[in-house]
Amino acid sequence: LLKKMADVSLKEAALIVGVVAACYWNSLFCGFVFDDVSAILDNKDLHPSTPLKNLFQNDFWGTPMSEERSHKSYRPLTVLTFRLNYLFSELNAVSYHFLNLVFHVVVCVVFLKVCKLFLDNRSSIVASLLFAVHPIHTEAVTGVVGRAELLSSIFFLAAFLSYTKSKGPDNTIVWTPIAVTVFLVAVATLCKEQGITVVGICCVYEVFIAQGYTLPVLLDTAVQILRGKGSIPFSMLQTLLKLIVLMFSTLLLVVVRVQVIQSQLPVFTRFDNPAAVSPSPARQLTFNYLLPVNAWLLLNPSELCCDWTMGTIPLVESLLDVRNVATLTFFCFLGSLIVFSLRYPGDSSKTVLMALCLIVLPFIPASNLFFPVGFVVAERVLYVPSMGFCILVAHGWKKLSNKSVLRKISWVCLAAVLFTHALKTLHRNWDWESEYTLFMSALKVNKNNAKLWNNVGHALENEKNFERALQFFIQATQVQPDDIGAHMNVGRTYKNLNKTKEAEESYMIAKSLMPQIIPGKKYAARVAPNHLNVYINLANLIRANESRLEEADQLYRQAISMRPDFKQAYISRGELLLKMNKPLKAKEAYLKALELDRTNADLWYNLAIVYIELKDPTEALKNFNRALELNPTHKLALFNSALLMQESGDVRLRPEAKQRLLHYVKEEPQDANGYFNLGMLAMDDKKDMEAEAWMKKAIRLQPNFRSALFNLALLYSQTAKELMALPVLEDLLRYYPDHTKGLILKGDILMNQKKDIVGAKMCFEKILELDPNNVQGKHNLCVVYFEERDLIKAEKCLVETLALAPHEEYIQRHLNIVRSKIASLSAAEQSSLPADGTAAAEEKKNSFQNLKEVKNEQKTTQTTVDNNKGHSKNKKRTEKNNMDKETPKKSTKEIKDIEKKRVAALKRLEEIERILNGE
Repeated sequence: LLKKMADVSLKEAALIVGVVAACYWNSLFCGFVFDDVSAILDNKDLHPSTPLKNLFQNDFWGTPMSEERSHKSYRPLTVLTFRLNYLFSELNAVSYHFLNLVFHVVVCVVFLKVCKLFLDNRSSIVASLLFAVHPIHTEAVTGVVGRAELLSSIFFLAAFLSYTKSKGPDNTIVWTPIAVTVFLVAVATLCKEQGITVVGICCVYEVFIAQGYTLPVLLDTAVQILRGKGSIPFSMLQTLLKLIVLMFSTLLLVVVRVQVIQSQLPVFTRFDNPAAVSPSPARQLTFNYLLPVNAWLLLNPSELCCDWTMGTIPLVESLLDVRNVATLTFFCFLGSLIVFSLRYPGDSSKTVLMALCLIVLPFIPASNLFFPVGFVVAERVLYVPSMGFCILVAHGWKKLSNKSVLRKISWVCLAAVLFTHALKTLHRNWDWESEYTLFMSALKVNKNNAKLWNNVGHALENEKNFERALQFFIQATQVQPDDIGAHMNVGRTYKNLNKTKEAEESYMIAKSLMPQIIPGKKYAARVAPNHLNVYINLANLIRANESRLEEADQLYRQAISMRPDFKQAYISRGELLLKMNKPLKAKEAYLKALELDRTNADLWYNLAIVYIELKDPTEALKNFNRALELNPTHKLALFNSALLMQESGDVRLRPEAKQRLLHYVKEEPQDANGYFNLGMLAMDDKKDMEAEAWMKKAIRLQPNFRSALFNLALLYSQTAKELMALPVLEDLLRYYPDHTKGLILKGDILMNQKKDIVGAKMCFEKILELDPNNVQGKHNLCVVYFEERDLIKAEKCLVETLALAPHEEYIQRHLNIVRSKIASLSAAEQSSLPADGTAAAEEKKNSFQNLKEVKNEQKTTQTTVDNNKGHSKNKKRTEKNNMDKETPKKSTKEIKDIEKKRVAALKRLEEIERILNGE
């Protein structure tokens, strides 16, 4: 490429670089707007984790080419440059805009080289400068997705320059430049589809420029051959051979391109291109009128707009429409230029011919002449045609400046055009700073495009300014009452404003505008795929009402019947079926969605949740693992799979569970749940200090974290730090005064460590206020009565407790002990006192000691819930040094086993309670 630009001097290149930098420096401060969002922010093909082969299987927006919703825009090399940007700077918009600016400089310099083939040096520089500053290019240069135009143009011009070297001495054929041309055409086409049109320009160049034929000469030769009065000249045969090779290669490229799109044209709606679905003659009249509209944008780029779809340009429905005059004038002017360039020999006609080729041929794919496109007018597609326009202007300026009378005026006019265009470009760049500024600038030009009103609404919606966004969405429905998307936007915004009734009304209007199903006719061909989301949005809205779940399910099924490959409908229906407690049907829905997309990590995650509902943790864990294979940073899969491993009780899974939780807290450092579960794992592994650190971190992030507070207190109590547990329990009970287990643990510590009988009694009485049938709280209150030496009240309390739990043998045994003590004290009172009172004092001491032992045996009875069976179990903890004399003595090992079971059960209950409460 550098060799081909050898004729461009360093000063000329520096001039172009300086002018482009002066016009586009502020583009570096712009963000990702409009189509950049889909092509860059939402495109997974940019991520290093995505296989490179996906770039050659998906369209420009990251959608598989095989899917019907694909736009069929196949530009893998352009996406590859986006990926390189992402590799170096991820989503830093500056690097993307800078690379666009560099590519525009390259195009301008290569264009200068092309201009020098047909213009003198001064006029070539004028054409190149005019191209560099033309405001029509802001969409291609400042809009990041416009890089497709820039890259394609580089290889487009390089292919043409290569072809100009294919004529050797004595009109011989040099095949190497032709091979390079074919290669560069293929590369240009992989950047953007219009790159293939350079072949047509090469053909025109070969016939009319390289060989010097004019149309009359060709016609005369053809007539002579047909009459048999002459043969085809050898030079013409060589030309035909070159053209045949060129056209055959192009045909191969076209065949490959058709195979890539799988012989399917993209699906566009009447909102994208109203003329494409209009009847004759409105369709033909409108398409022809769009040609002078595009020409006017090149001639007078004063009112530029980022979106010309929908109602921007009203249809030309009658021959009497005054706009047909513009069409007629345009074709007359174009026709006269074509006749001049083809009929007359000379450098001027050749220059005009090549300029016309650059204007017309690259524009053909966007002209709607051969197939409909998804826009009415698009400024970015004028990037290459503007080259021909600039050559025409420079050539005309040269003619004027050569006349002494007009020389000064021509220079003044040229300076004025370059200066005003540069200022307009600089000013226009600021419009691309954000989506709000871009679409507001478009509304100044055109207020009849509902899409612009919608897009301003989206920009405000992204800023959470729902009230103002709603105004723009409503305006969009007024500009285009049959715009399904606008009514959907109104509904969604009402939902965000918690106005459910109004949201449902808007969704119902959108639903009523959907085309009806016609038997035998493909539904998707008549509606934009995203419009089917009206069924999803409406169903998601009404399913919040438990009584309307079946109605929501019907909407999901309706969407699926309209489009069997509607993946999101299966996903949403699966979620609903889970809510309806139909896990088997939910499983079917997710499996169907996986048939459509096996690379979706969210689907594997959702299927794992279904298996949890089906009580199949093994399959659930397999599906969590598949989700993490596809997306190693899938936060929910990391967290819930770790939780599942923890719940399994399998010690071998604990290290992996810990690693996943550590990964999770790295991704979500502000989520206290991650640290809490790390603490629970550490408690299971008996790593008390580590568990304490994790629990404290969870509490720092979320001071009212119920489970973390209780388990930290429990950790202190079982590591002989009961007094450290008290302030933690105070915090817990301040946030949750009715936390029963917290009250039990606090009462236990107050009684045994602080000897605060009154405080302990208040805890147990509070429990009974909350739950009069709480056996544990009731029993511990009986122990308090023992401590207060109120045996009668203790007996009555135990009788009531036994009535609540008649099968608990220990309560009956302790009741018998209390009754025996009461009987023994009664007998002692009836006998006479010894003279020194020693016997009575000793008896009283023994009675109190026995009561204390009973209290210690019963104080920590716990009630736990078995997670797998869902019923309650009572476990009894007996302390070694406080055994009742009548109770068989347990070994130290048995006591430790009981303690371990109690602690594990209590922690498990807290964890289950946290999960159920959504903490």
